Amino acid sequence: MASPTPFESQIYRSLPEIERADAIVDRISTAISLGLLKVGERLPPEAALSEMFGVGGATLREALGELRERGIVETRRGRSGGSFVVKQPQSQTDAIRDWFLSTSISEIRDLGDEHSAIAATTIRLACERAEAHDFERLQELARALVLARTPEVRASADSRFHIELAVSAQSPRLANAEIRLQEESVQQLWAPLGVPLDPETATAEHLELVRAVAQDQPERAQKLALEHIRRNIFHLIDTKLTLGYSQSIQEPNEARH
Repeated sequence: MASPTPFESQIYRSLPEIERADAIVDRISTAISLGLLKVGERLPPEAALSEMFGVGGATLREALGELRERGIVETRRGRSGGSFVVKQPQSQTDAIRDWFLSTSISEIRDLGDEHSAIAATTIRLACERAEAHDFERLQELARALVLARTPEVRASADSRFHIELAVSAQSPRLANAEIRLQEESVQQLWAPLGVPLDPETATAEHLELVRAVAQDQPERAQKLALEHIRRNIFHLIDTKLTLGYSQSIQEPNEARH
């Protein structure tokens, strides 16, 4: 089997023993939501997937069967067959709304603090280690955000950019941390629940960040990344306050009926 690419190493990394078919479903669904896997992309062969996930063939087939039932993956037979991604998992607006209502402002700020700490190191290493083809790819991914037409696709494009930037730092642990942070917040960031986030502004910030990394300006790049994260956290807090205010008005009205 050929050596996995950096992205494949993140998506198909071995599972803890306590996780089985449902964990594979979650891992692949999350990878699609974050833009690590695209619609139309073929998954690795079953034998390779079993080896990378560290599970038996029966467990993998169970997971692929669940993905097919959800309409996320389609398995085709024949010479050019295999399992293909056919659609993105739908954003669960109610679940995202519940997240905003149940997560405190201090917890959202803490999420931003962690993201800032991870980003500061990631950016410094990217300035040292990223290669020319990384910059071209990052610019392409940055522009994909402004072209996206739905919240789900914007979230996917946004997270893919940040994860690819982390991968360019050539630190698997930092890339794993970035994936986890994107999984925790990117759907909430682009959810149509408050004042919409402006994709043109976000795209401009991404492109400016790529330029700073390409020009090996770690201090400027770190400053841009931290400002970008701070604006995102302010947006999450603003959305939470908007939803909380709407709920506080709605509850007395419901009590009168």
